[in-house]
Amino acid sequence: MLKTSMLGWISRFACDRRGVSAVEFAFVAPVMIGLYLGCVEVSDGVAADRKISLIAGALSNLTSSCSNSNANAGGCSNNNITATEMNNILDASSAIIQPYDANKLTMTVSCLKIDATGVAKVQWSATRNGTARAAGSVYSFSSGTTALDVKNSWLLLSEVKYAYTPTVGYTITGTLTLSDQMFMSPRISAPSYPDATHPCT
Repeated sequence: MLKTSMLGWISRFACDRRGVSAVEFAFVAPVMIGLYLGCVEVSDGVAADRKISLIAGALSNLTSSCSNSNANAGGCSNNNITATEMNNILDASSAIIQPYDANKLTMTVSCLKIDATGVAKVQWSATRNGTARAAGSVYSFSSGTTALDVKNSWLLLSEVKYAYTPTVGYTITGTLTLSDQMFMSPRISAPSYPDATHPCT
């Protein structure tokens, strides 16, 4: 009798389909949630990285628009970029990072002079939250930028870094450093900073 009852209970349990959806959901839900959070995390990281590239472009572009020409001063003083004007350039560039935290952003812009022998030297450098390049130091072009090493020319170099911390995956990746750089030729002539005693010419 007991054996029959046990077999009957096992038979009913095997045929019972109640709760199947709940069990399937319990198996599928973690995978789906993981995929969703992963897609959100990747999208957010790509968006932040794109903003870093935009900031690098804006920083070098705004600086290159400053000129020694009265007609093409680009809003900067006639012969140089003042400290106030450089601060405005950095403010305008850093605004692109919103809605991310601008305090985690490092920006540096430098004016490079390439002499007749092809040696590039830093004439001046300005930074926010970082370390400016030393005036007179030699800049070495990387393998992908050697074509920019044109004798008797000037370049404005912007370098941007951002300490990006993933919202969910920080326990796995920690804080990631997103970075980019941009070279740009002066629009008219190489600007000086912070005054006429620090020319890029």
